[in-house]
Amino acid sequence: MLTRQTYFYKFLEPVSKELATIARELEHSIFTSPRTMLTHARTFMEAIIDKVLVTEHISFQIYTSLIEKLDNLDEQGIITSEVRDALHVVRKNGNLAAHDVRPFRYSEALLSWEALHTIVSWYVEVYGPLEMKTPDYHDPEPSIQESYDMAELQIRFENMEKLFKNSFQKFLMQTPEEAEVAATIQEVENFSEEENVTPGMTTIRTIYYGTDSINVPHFLRDAFLLPQRFEKSELFLIRLGGEQQARIMSELPENIEGLHTYVKRYNETNDKNLFEELKIFIKEEKKRREIKLIRPGELFLFYKEDYIIVTEKLSQVSLDKNEFDGIPSLLRQLNEFGIEYVGQLPQELVTLAKYRNVGIGTVEKLFEQLKAKVK
Repeated sequence: MLTRQTYFYKFLEPVSKELATIARELEHSIFTSPRTMLTHARTFMEAIIDKVLVTEHISFQIYTSLIEKLDNLDEQGIITSEVRDALHVVRKNGNLAAHDVRPFRYSEALLSWEALHTIVSWYVEVYGPLEMKTPDYHDPEPSIQESYDMAELQIRFENMEKLFKNSFQKFLMQTPEEAEVAATIQEVENFSEEENVTPGMTTIRTIYYGTDSINVPHFLRDAFLLPQRFEKSELFLIRLGGEQQARIMSELPENIEGLHTYVKRYNETNDKNLFEELKIFIKEEKKRREIKLIRPGELFLFYKEDYIIVTEKLSQVSLDKNEFDGIPSLLRQLNEFGIEYVGQLPQELVTLAKYRNVGIGTVEKLFEQLKAKVK
């Protein structure tokens, strides 16, 4: 079975690292989002055509329509009838996917995937290294690994296509002789950042403070900013929440500077503190997500950057003074709310600080005693 490391078009890397990387994403999106695959298969195909036009010294403008480019190649006898038909399959399906709101089937994505094989085989045979051969076509298989959701997949394609366009602009600035050589070697743009990002970790946006910045991964795009997770900014976030600001990640402005102006009696220091604690929050959430992926089906209790696995035995431990020392007020209030066993505790333990006369120090005492019981 193909994996993210051994994908079908890996052989294309010596010709174009960018094209190979986009082809990999197309392959993995067939069974995740046929619409996305069809839309970007058209873009992938047009990128190949543009490289051919430059290599063949055929004049064209950026705004030239795709069908005009294909007709030009056809009229000059550069493409065969089989390749021409394959190009139009990808073009038409891509146009439909970009505009039609109906659901698209896996079978439609597979038709374009097969047409791409015809196109790439022709491109490699005519413009690739003499020793390079395109493997025989075969249908891709659905991946059993975690996949990107449709929104994240769209972002990944846009990012990679933007990188490809930047590389292609450099390609256009070369002399015809340099372009012919460049058509058969790997472009210099570095795709490694996009390649190694696991599902959920694609950057959805960047938040700034002064000259500093932090990337927000896709899985945290609408994460709830629990005030108790921000030691220095807890009250600041509560006040902002009262003004319907900064309750979730997507409500944060692109630049944190000036956020304090939404509430009275806060200043620039609060903005800076929040930004620094956002860094910690995102780092902790990334670690938690990694743990959950490695240990699926487990019950966790988290405290700041630390965690414990709740076994069946631990979940049945009573929350009373016989099991836990020095936190009687917290235990009493938990019991009053019907929380009598460890297995009933909230996954995010810092929320326990909401109880009357219970501070973060008390919660830490509980967590340390839970860790001791695990050991």
